[in-house]
Amino acid sequence: METIDIVKEITEGKATVGIEYGSTRIKAVLIDSAMNPIAGGDFEWENSLVDGIWTYSLDEIHNGIVTAYANLKKDVEAKYDVKLTKIRAMGISAMMHGYLAFDKNGKLLVPFRTWRNTITGQASKELTDLFNFPVPERWSIAHLYQAILNNEEHIARLDFFTTLAGYAHWMMTGKKVLGTGDASGMFPIDSNTGNYDLVMAERFDSNKKVKAALGKKLMDLLPEVLPAGKDAGHLTKEGALWLDPTGELEEGVLMAPPEGDAGTGMAATNAVSPRTGNISSGTSVFAMVVLEKPLYKAYPGVIDIVTTPDGKPTAMAHANTCTSEYNKWVDVIAEAAALLGADFTKGQLYDAVLGSAKNGDKDCGGVYTVNYISGESITGFTEGRPLVTRTQDAAFNLANFMRSQVYSAVATLRIGMDILFDEEKVKIDSLTGHGGFFKTEGVGLETMAAAMHTPISAMSTAGEGGPWGMALLASYAADTKGLSLGQWLESQVFACAKKTTVAPNREDVEGFNKWMVGYRKVLEVERAAVKSF
Repeated sequence: METIDIVKEITEGKATVGIEYGSTRIKAVLIDSAMNPIAGGDFEWENSLVDGIWTYSLDEIHNGIVTAYANLKKDVEAKYDVKLTKIRAMGISAMMHGYLAFDKNGKLLVPFRTWRNTITGQASKELTDLFNFPVPERWSIAHLYQAILNNEEHIARLDFFTTLAGYAHWMMTGKKVLGTGDASGMFPIDSNTGNYDLVMAERFDSNKKVKAALGKKLMDLLPEVLPAGKDAGHLTKEGALWLDPTGELEEGVLMAPPEGDAGTGMAATNAVSPRTGNISSGTSVFAMVVLEKPLYKAYPGVIDIVTTPDGKPTAMAHANTCTSEYNKWVDVIAEAAALLGADFTKGQLYDAVLGSAKNGDKDCGGVYTVNYISGESITGFTEGRPLVTRTQDAAFNLANFMRSQVYSAVATLRIGMDILFDEEKVKIDSLTGHGGFFKTEGVGLETMAAAMHTPISAMSTAGEGGPWGMALLASYAADTKGLSLGQWLESQVFACAKKTTVAPNREDVEGFNKWMVGYRKVLEVERAAVKSF
């Protein structure tokens, strides 16, 4: 689309916004009617470990989205010399799961407990047994039940709980709703109704510990579930000021159902139909595979069952840490380079340092890293200690060190995916990647293909990831054209999309597999580290 046409769409309010709360960055994306990103803004942030809980404060949540949106506005004005005041549709997405609990006056009862927390082991196990359905530690219902088991005083005052995306949407619309995909990470969804599983809800309500502590029905505490394409309310005057305190943003914007980062990743990679899948890789990494049929058995702590934004059952393998640890090492290398007077951009730094991994030995030459900043349920860790170790005769150089870091970023995911590939024999026609892990040419796609021993594709929009996926879902809500989400994505977005596909190289696969043998042994060293300090 020509610049003059983009300017016209912006001034006439025909552009669409998607905003996503990622773990380390809040990003806002503006797209035109051709679904192309035309402007963006972001805000970097970090979660804090407060009294043993990984959290973000409500002030951080608010200030972060305000800053990201303000930077989007600046980008629009710099590129097109117009102000962003009218928007066709908007959607908010965020990290899934976690626990934001409020009383009847809308007051936060306890600090936000994010997905990263691994403090709900007892609740996860008991609920999995109660439902005969895998309930991971990071799910919202696990956090609620663990609080009940812990006899936390706030439970008696609980009136509503939701996810981060649900909270931001509530602030902007006054509506306590959630997209189906995000809701499926709060409580199990019945694929026949597209709503919460009422049989499981009844089992929860009938639990003696719940009845004694809660005094309310679960369905009265959860947000309403809405599938992709539905009207989820409109931006109120107060909501417009909450997002844009300058007062320039007009109220009345159509809001799409708020989604989780898994759902936006599916939309961004055209992976919402059976036998399709995607891998979202940034601070955390997870793979989603849309199922043709139910799995033969449950795999608690390893494979989650969630849904696409339009309610199709999906198997999910999730690891808490992906790029976070090697980002820290890149920063350290940058400090060293700066001391020597080097001048470089962030992009040049990452291309050089991560790019060096291409020259490493296929098995990393005896160098092993474990990137666990927090616990990992797939491998049975409740805490993490980032670790670097090597054999005495290892070929210890930058290339092998960084290749080991990159391998470590996807190693835990590989352990989870082995269940789907080897035990469940799940068939996948396409597996598409998106997120920061895939940005470095010659490294991300190639490593993931070797780790998954499956061809991996990336769209030209791979770096846009979730925010762009949320903008697509907002566009779908504005006009579904009478199509299913899968049909709409295929015909309106990806019909002419540029895609790069990398098939697994035999030597890379063999090298990764050999490294994984050592990695599994090194996990015992990781357990000792967690136990010792």
